[in-house]
Amino acid sequence: MARRRYKVSKKPVGTSPGTLTYVGQEIKHETKVKRIEYNEVDYNVDESSRLSACQLPHNEAPHVLWIDVDGIHEAPVVAKLGQQFRLHPLLLEDVMNTEQKPKIDLYDDHRVSAPVVYVTMKMLHPNPRRQEIDPEHVSFVLGANYLISFQEERTNDIFKPVLDRIQASSGKTRRNGADYLLYALMDLIVDSYFVVVERLGEKLDDVEDRIIRDVAGRDTLAILYALKREMTFMRRHVQPLRDILGTLLREETPLVHPPTLPFLRDLLDHVNQIIETIDSYRELIPGLLDVYLSTTSNRMNSVMKTLTIVSAIFIPLTFIAGIYGMNFDNMPELHTRTGYFWVMGIMVAIAAGEIIYFKRRGWM
Repeated sequence: MARRRYKVSKKPVGTSPGTLTYVGQEIKHETKVKRIEYNEVDYNVDESSRLSACQLPHNEAPHVLWIDVDGIHEAPVVAKLGQQFRLHPLLLEDVMNTEQKPKIDLYDDHRVSAPVVYVTMKMLHPNPRRQEIDPEHVSFVLGANYLISFQEERTNDIFKPVLDRIQASSGKTRRNGADYLLYALMDLIVDSYFVVVERLGEKLDDVEDRIIRDVAGRDTLAILYALKREMTFMRRHVQPLRDILGTLLREETPLVHPPTLPFLRDLLDHVNQIIETIDSYRELIPGLLDVYLSTTSNRMNSVMKTLTIVSAIFIPLTFIAGIYGMNFDNMPELHTRTGYFWVMGIMVAIAAGEIIYFKRRGWM
């Protein structure tokens, strides 16, 4: 697994707080803005990407407005939305910063901006090409009967399953308000965490199986450290969700209605389950490292023992061969007709005696 090295644009040092500066990978595609307006009776989807259409509904029928922004790299688009919905400049700054950690902010100062709940999370995508987790910066702005979602420009719309549910039938999403829509989108992201954790668990099980069967290769150590790094990386993005959901459950904000609270508590249970699974995997890795190192050490000890036994067998044989390999004329055994056979027999007897002795001592 390679280390993450992305070409990222940085915010200039000394820039005034609230200045809209994109921090992230370079994107060449245009930002796509989608307007979805629905209630229990009907819905309407506008994909014309016209910012002028992204305003609060003025009709008398109660509708939930969902503005989905795909691409946060264009500051004028984000600034225009902030102006139309009276969003705080610091909120917009966090939207365009892909390095912002997951958090929640409550903006309730009517004199500066409209009262909203701001949530930022990380969508985690398994990257099979680099064998690592690829994060995507996602932000939500929950207002009075509207929700604005921001996602990085990607090939696939990560919120499409929720939009399909809205278009399919008048289910719970259509019957509830914008706070339930926020829950549905957050739940979609958390569900993706289970997929990532499952793949990490499969890789860990595969490494564990190879270590136990003593067929682990030279790359086992690198794989284990890479898995540990990815789990630490994932936990750093999942852990803050406890505080985010806890704030939504504890704070008495009129933007989150009581019928949505049970769903948020269930989502908190899922987050705790993911964190516990990651922690159990991280605790398993040091044990696997110890087993792998012990197995490697035992294998090396076995090789050294074999070499030592072979050396011990051939030491006396080499000594005998060295003596009779000297080119002295006055060596009586050299002129004996059966001397060669006597020496070979003695050498075989010595080797056989050593082998029997080693086996009785349990060394072979």
